[in-house]
Amino acid sequence: MIKKIKVEQLDPGMFVADFNCGWLDHPFLTNTVFVKDVHTLEKIKEFGIRELYIDTAKGADVGEGHGKAREEVQRELHEELHRLVEMERTVINKVPMEEEIHQAKAVKNEAKKAVTGILHEARMGKQVALEEANHVVEKMVDSVFRNVDALTSLSRIKSKDQYTFMHSVNVCVLMIAFCRFVGIDRGIIQKVGVGALLHDIGKMKVPDAVLNKPGSFTDAEFELMKSHVTHGHDILIATKGVPFEAIEVASQHHERFDGTGYPLKLDHDNISRFGQMAALADVYDAITTNRVYHRGLEPAEAIRKIYEWSKHHFNDELAQYFVKCVGIYPVGTLVRLESGLLAVVAAPGQRSMLTPTVIAVYDTEKHFRINPREIELDSPDGEQHRITGYEDPKKYHLNPIDYLDLSGVM
Repeated sequence: MIKKIKVEQLDPGMFVADFNCGWLDHPFLTNTVFVKDVHTLEKIKEFGIRELYIDTAKGADVGEGHGKAREEVQRELHEELHRLVEMERTVINKVPMEEEIHQAKAVKNEAKKAVTGILHEARMGKQVALEEANHVVEKMVDSVFRNVDALTSLSRIKSKDQYTFMHSVNVCVLMIAFCRFVGIDRGIIQKVGVGALLHDIGKMKVPDAVLNKPGSFTDAEFELMKSHVTHGHDILIATKGVPFEAIEVASQHHERFDGTGYPLKLDHDNISRFGQMAALADVYDAITTNRVYHRGLEPAEAIRKIYEWSKHHFNDELAQYFVKCVGIYPVGTLVRLESGLLAVVAAPGQRSMLTPTVIAVYDTEKHFRINPREIELDSPDGEQHRITGYEDPKKYHLNPIDYLDLSGVM
């Protein structure tokens, strides 16, 4: 049985099935490990992990009455998330998604090209091309303000070979959308967006052998990796004209609300609002991306994790706003419908986050793919197709991106 326990209840002889934190928050190669001795136990506690999951079939169990079955935890989170988003949508798009998606593709490609050039020049010690960063961020802000769903939907398309560059673009998109959702002034969003686009610029000072290492980090390598935040802060401070808000994003995106982050172990209100928001956007994109040694989570699972971790690691109020901003069933999520069909979320619902437009692709009763057909869940015809949960596409040999008009981006 998989159980969730407090880290204080972890003992040698137990098998960790899930560290229950972002992959950069611990130095282990995978998200599982057998706790063979006190040294391993102390190493886990050292990285600020508060709660984790153990597998009692592969290791020792906790005492009777302790721990909670993973299925029970997931059921409770599902119910809480549905209650959280039972609301009308507050962000109204000015243009339809099908109209904006083509401009959004061009904007994302331009952003990728810009950030690749900026980071490469930073590696060679050259001055940050701030004007270029401002220009591309302005285009991204314009796109999000026309239609927030187009550019954010494109963040579903990822490449593990270009992780650092595309991660920078995706975090920028998420931060722009997040700031707009919570009502930040557009001029401030521009400044925050620059910080998000450049938030990992300090990685250019980390040796390639560490930055791209396919295995687990040694303690020294892990410290080198974490140093990218300090390097990024120093680079931006030395760059004339970089807004203070941008520096906050770059220097605080790995801080955690409970003080377990880095590099300064800031907590609560000692972390700026934009630093707290950046932490959410950064973790979400990181854990939904496939790496050589790490399979990315499906977006809906990642949102559940973000909400679960907000108990300790994130500002709970901002985490709830982030969940509402991204949605508990983001575009590209494979969902199960009451009718027995599986469908890909194609566009957020205009009336409610629980009633998106979906594309039905699979019949679970007959066990075969069907001709794709669009269903608007917030229409009278969609009532019989209410979402009951999300599914892992790999279980059904499906690729949700194949059913969306998001091609031609990479």
